[in-house]
Amino acid sequence: MAFFLANVLEIIIMTTATTMPHASAHFVNGENVDALPEGMEYAMFGLGCFWGAERKFWQLHGVHTSSVGYTAGDSEHPTYKEVCSGSTGHNEVVRVIYNPEVVSYQQLLEIFWQAHNPTQGNRQGNDKGTQYRSGIYTFSEQQLKLANKSKEHFQQVLSKAGFESITTEVIPAPTFYFAEDYHQQYLAKEPNGYCGLGGLGLSY
Repeated sequence: MAFFLANVLEIIIMTTATTMPHASAHFVNGENVDALPEGMEYAMFGLGCFWGAERKFWQLHGVHTSSVGYTAGDSEHPTYKEVCSGSTGHNEVVRVIYNPEVVSYQQLLEIFWQAHNPTQGNRQGNDKGTQYRSGIYTFSEQQLKLANKSKEHFQQVLSKAGFESITTEVIPAPTFYFAEDYHQQYLAKEPNGYCGLGGLGLSY
């Protein structure tokens, strides 16, 4: 029994030790990033470097909180260094908690499509790697339906403008792992920090 308990304790320690510490209060508005208030919903997007992506969403009226992290990879509790190595398959993402009575999921999708180039595969501008791929990660059947419909619509917009096919992955949301605390709301902490976010100048 002692041996069994020791092994269980070791597993617990290993698991909790790799859970990324982060501030529970959003750096910009002070709201709790770990709590989902009643009536609010999650949305999650990958659109290149998550610093600029997060700022794009936290500035929206109706977005309660935003957090950056990693998802859709093969390892648990990845670190930034591991994700950047390309060995984990994770994507850099922003997860938002929003009030659907103030801003709709459809509106978030439109912001997503217009804010980046969704045709570049494992790349966004000069940022290259699987962690910079375009992705929509959904939390309900309705979100999945709207996401796919919006993808079809924006493909028509892109095709008319002479752009290539969309490479955005649209899948049910895998586990979200918080990124290191210094990444959270990075451009509020470092206003002159790097932001590689840039769209194609096309309206949805």
